[in-house]
Amino acid sequence: MTATEPAASDAIASGAPPQPAPGATPPRTPLAARAAAELVGTAALVAIVVGSGIQATRLTDDVALQLLADSTATVFGLGVLIALLGPVSGAHFNPAVTLAEWWTARRGGAGVDARELAVYVPAQVAGAIAGAVLADAMFGEPLVKWSTHDRSAGNLLLGEVVATAGLILLIFGLARTDRLRFAPVAVASYIGAAYWFTSSTSFANPAVTIGRAFTDTFAGIAPASVPAFIGAQLIGAVVGLVLVAVVFVRGTADAD
Repeated sequence: MTATEPAASDAIASGAPPQPAPGATPPRTPLAARAAAELVGTAALVAIVVGSGIQATRLTDDVALQLLADSTATVFGLGVLIALLGPVSGAHFNPAVTLAEWWTARRGGAGVDARELAVYVPAQVAGAIAGAVLADAMFGEPLVKWSTHDRSAGNLLLGEVVATAGLILLIFGLARTDRLRFAPVAVASYIGAAYWFTSSTSFANPAVTIGRAFTDTFAGIAPASVPAFIGAQLIGAVVGLVLVAVVFVRGTADAD
């Protein structure tokens, strides 16, 4: 008899469903529910980014304060969304993260398969667009108005490579060291910092980039700038995975 068996017996006797033993793999959530979580989570994230940007520009003309308000709202909102939806879908909200996880799964790691990849990414993109439209609706802006905020400069693209590489390094580094429980705080904190230390203000997310093209507000990006931004983010994801492989080397018994 193990220490978990009495608790399971009590649960059965009381009519409650038995709980898995600590460390056991829980039943996987149906793919439809995971896709819904990715859609809702990405929509909420973009609504937070765009909505807080609109609110900030209405409250102050100081660009530094506008960025501070936007980044602060994003930090708190992203942390809550990861904590809430992480147990359902993994809380990717980001095709770059989903693609990186698919790649590691192909090479023998844990992660999404090709079918899940094909479901997650469209859900994330649809959610991002819906989030931008929702934010515009809440603030009485045109529901869809293409952004005129040009972000095509090379230094901004470099910023996206750095931001995305750091995000992938963080997430997969936490996974390699069995510390994903810190993801809500760690990922949100990183994105908040990257708002300030990267020239691009850290989109680091192809779906969010697409969604932000639909709003001509503080957080927008001109549609013409989107392809290069997404390309830089995908390059950053590759760089991030390389860094994970170099930094988080699997230990061996005879390692020095």
